[in-house]
Amino acid sequence: MRYDLVIRNGMVATPNGIEALDIGVKDGRIVALGSLGQAGTAASFDANGLTVLPGVIDTQVHFREPGLEHKEDLATGTAAAAMGGVTAVFEMPNTKPSTATAAELADKVQRGMGRTHCDYAFYVGATAENVETLPELEKLPGCVGVKLFMGASTGDLLVADDATLERVLRHGKRRMAVHCEDEYRMRDRKHLTEVPGATAHLHPEWRDAESALLATQRLVRLARKVGRRVHVLHVTTAQEMAWLAGHKDVATVETTPQHLTLAAPDCYDRLGTYAQMNPPIRSAEHRAALWEAVRNGVVDVIGSDHAPHTKEEKAKPYPQSPSGMPGVQTLLPLLLDHMNQGKLTLQRLIDLTSAGAQRLFNLSGKGRIALGYDADFTVVDLKAKRTIEESWLKSKCGWSPFTGMSVTGWPMATIVRGQFAMRDGELGQPIGRPVRFLDTLQPEG
Repeated sequence: MRYDLVIRNGMVATPNGIEALDIGVKDGRIVALGSLGQAGTAASFDANGLTVLPGVIDTQVHFREPGLEHKEDLATGTAAAAMGGVTAVFEMPNTKPSTATAAELADKVQRGMGRTHCDYAFYVGATAENVETLPELEKLPGCVGVKLFMGASTGDLLVADDATLERVLRHGKRRMAVHCEDEYRMRDRKHLTEVPGATAHLHPEWRDAESALLATQRLVRLARKVGRRVHVLHVTTAQEMAWLAGHKDVATVETTPQHLTLAAPDCYDRLGTYAQMNPPIRSAEHRAALWEAVRNGVVDVIGSDHAPHTKEEKAKPYPQSPSGMPGVQTLLPLLLDHMNQGKLTLQRLIDLTSAGAQRLFNLSGKGRIALGYDADFTVVDLKAKRTIEESWLKSKCGWSPFTGMSVTGWPMATIVRGQFAMRDGELGQPIGRPVRFLDTLQPEG
């Protein structure tokens, strides 16, 4: 067989562990693993000294298109993803207009064609108005599932009450992703920020740990009542992790690199509103509990919650400043650095960034390096020392809370279905396609 691509001399992360293997790629898929010698190939990549991981999947990004393209768009967001070693992304519905109908979903899928640097799928947003259509919407091509905001959103995408939440849970079968903050408690506590000289230090006081726990408990109880699988996004508190550990049969768990890396009050001292996100960065005690949940398996995936705003927007005085920070490009460098510090193993990192996403969302052909799977690879130098610099960033917003941070471990190439999305710090041509899912599999073509 003549291959389209052979990756030679790398240490390859397969389901068996880390092995010295060559990888043969044909028609976008893995067709050979082993010693391929001088096998004929159209292209080759020498991975000597490098480690080949399954393609990293970022399960939560906000790329702002349509309607908010001054912050980000699908082209720049996926460029940032590819530069950071990410081969696929799941994008959220809080754009303008929101992604809440079949036409709006189809529009996003079409916008991605020929413009994206990695593969992609989109969430459909749950509203009180589209409940009846959700079972059909979640089956459409390019849809990863339904996303519901219990707090921290605006307009139709906010579902704060239990009656509507239960209706949404009853309408559909796929795992549903939920932002868990209790809107009623946050409304009652909003006055805490309405004081002279308010700063972002008040953010975790307003949106406190209790608001997160209350919403998570409400969600899980209703999910159990109706028999629906749910995915709790960006969990930030020790109390939630302890609660969720007893309910993993119903609920899966995400946390973010930001919440594993930053801690209050230091992050607000240094970064001010640039550290402001929902749910908030909390104290070191909560951060320690998140790491314990990573170690003991409560956390299923790590997503970046990439949510860019311009510097001018973030410079507004708190609480007029918007919540959110970019993160898709720094997700893997941060986790590799934490791995090198001994906070998690390489195999655990792989599970949190690729295999976990495949399990939770039934991805077709992604999430592992195995015969027949898509040829998605994140090639890293585990020992490379780099500094995260603004000039490296591809997000349209142009900043990161981690600028100036030195890390150990760096993405050297991003390969999507056998094509280079990034190689040695240089982007390739847009090659992204919609991700396919086993539970909604559509004919190819």
